[in-house]
Amino acid sequence: MSGPLKGVRVLELAGLGALPFASLKLADMGAEVIRVDRLAEVPESPEPQSHNFWERGRRSVGVDLKSPRGVEVVLRLADRCDVFLESFRPGVVERLGVGPDVVRGRNPKVVYGRLTGWGQTGRLAPYAGHSLNYESLTGVVRSIGPRGGPPVPLLNLLGDFAGGGLQLAYGVVCALLEARSSGRGQVIDCAMTDGVLSLAAPFYAMHEMGMHTDALGENLFDGGAPFYNVYETKDGKYVSVAPVEGHFWALFLEKIGLDPAAQPDQYDQSQWPGMRDKVAGILKQRTRDEWCEILEGTDACFAPVLTYSEARRHEHHVERGVFVDPGASPELVPTPLLSRTPGEVRPSPAWIGADTDVVLEESGFGPDERRELRDAQVIA
Repeated sequence: MSGPLKGVRVLELAGLGALPFASLKLADMGAEVIRVDRLAEVPESPEPQSHNFWERGRRSVGVDLKSPRGVEVVLRLADRCDVFLESFRPGVVERLGVGPDVVRGRNPKVVYGRLTGWGQTGRLAPYAGHSLNYESLTGVVRSIGPRGGPPVPLLNLLGDFAGGGLQLAYGVVCALLEARSSGRGQVIDCAMTDGVLSLAAPFYAMHEMGMHTDALGENLFDGGAPFYNVYETKDGKYVSVAPVEGHFWALFLEKIGLDPAAQPDQYDQSQWPGMRDKVAGILKQRTRDEWCEILEGTDACFAPVLTYSEARRHEHHVERGVFVDPGASPELVPTPLLSRTPGEVRPSPAWIGADTDVVLEESGFGPDERRELRDAQVIA
């Protein structure tokens, strides 16, 4: 293993979506991640699986967490870890016997990360939800949609991954850094709603300043401005235009054949609808690739709107080498790119529970004890 987090050991209680993304980010940067999977998920006839993006960079142990002896196995693993991660509803891990008080009572240095949608406290904390709900409660969904139309669901980038998984990984690194001086870990209450609110903080500020209103499709960054928008091209594809600064806007207008001096003031909002229509009409006269020939590689703040498949093949991404194998899978290299201790893509478990024996041996479980636990159906 390499990377800046080399030497950090993470124990992850298997969860969905956002939690695996958090541990993936830590694993990519060199942390040793051990995932505790449910014993019931371990296949009866294990066969090596193909590389799995979601599971890469960690090892898998199968444990029966409903068994007191299984709980003790997890606690002994946690005794040797720097980080403990879980994403159950509030109170569940306490009932299982692996809550933060128990884990940190045995290992005060451990950073205990808790990831939920609504948080550990608050009236909604006990209830189910998903990324769209967390994004909605923060005002973000209400801010995105066409003029005169309804708000639109977002990809779960904000709630699950940016506001959840990435926020948790950030919190873990912060707590680990503090623990170097204090010698003590702490508990991280990472709520996806809090994470989305944090990401939306600039828009809350803009709203208070009158720079972003509640009207859909009429603001600077929501499709209201002609100079921050997506336009259809002759071939039914799309391009993005974002020359927010005046000199970039002037360059863009020149490139598409308009005299900047003859156009209305860029920030006169009363002129935005007419200017949007004018730009849309011009961009509809050429194909997306034709506009790329004219505008890409200039300071006009332009980019084609690509599909995922097209993005994997785009020359810029290929030149930077950000895809591990752009011809076979959409897997990305660990980012950001560090010059001296870069992260690396590491294998995923051969199957759920495949690493149980090796991990337990490393953690001080002798061969007789492992055999007895296996015979008692406590471990895989």
